[in-house]
Amino acid sequence: MENNNAWVHPQEMDYRRYTLWFIYACIIYSIIGFSWGALMGGIAEFRYFVDHRMHGDLIVRAHTHVNLLGWVEMAIFAAVYYVVPRLVNRPIYSLKLVKVHFWIHNLGLIGMVVFFTVGGVLGGLASQHSDPADVELIVRPILATMGIFGTLVLLANFIWAYNLFRTCSGWEKRYA
Repeated sequence: MENNNAWVHPQEMDYRRYTLWFIYACIIYSIIGFSWGALMGGIAEFRYFVDHRMHGDLIVRAHTHVNLLGWVEMAIFAAVYYVVPRLVNRPIYSLKLVKVHFWIHNLGLIGMVVFFTVGGVLGGLASQHSDPADVELIVRPILATMGIFGTLVLLANFIWAYNLFRTCSGWEKRYA
């Protein structure tokens, strides 16, 4: 069998690799998100904790972010990274920005999910024995930290948008 990759530029191979990594991340996040939802729905004690404890809803937010920013957004990123260069008939503006986007987005998302979950668990457990003001003192710094990670995800999305805009801008001049 002939190795067709021997004629592919190393930068193109790197671009393919990262596009596929977005797909792999999508698959991993989807399995986590679907399993998490099944556990929340299927285990009565877990469902009760999430639904009835103070800040238990933060666990739902973690689940939602795994699904939305994990499997859905990663699938969109991969598809757009694949389609846009072909649509405008030019390479992506910056492979380095693709790599930065991937790592910052994943770091931010994982941080968000961890801190949403920790806030939900600690807030829910503390609400069993503490008054709401004390629970807020526990959860507030956790959510502030989660916000830092959320800002990383937003930054990654801006990097993605900038990279695509630069890739697309001026495409019509090539066909004039």
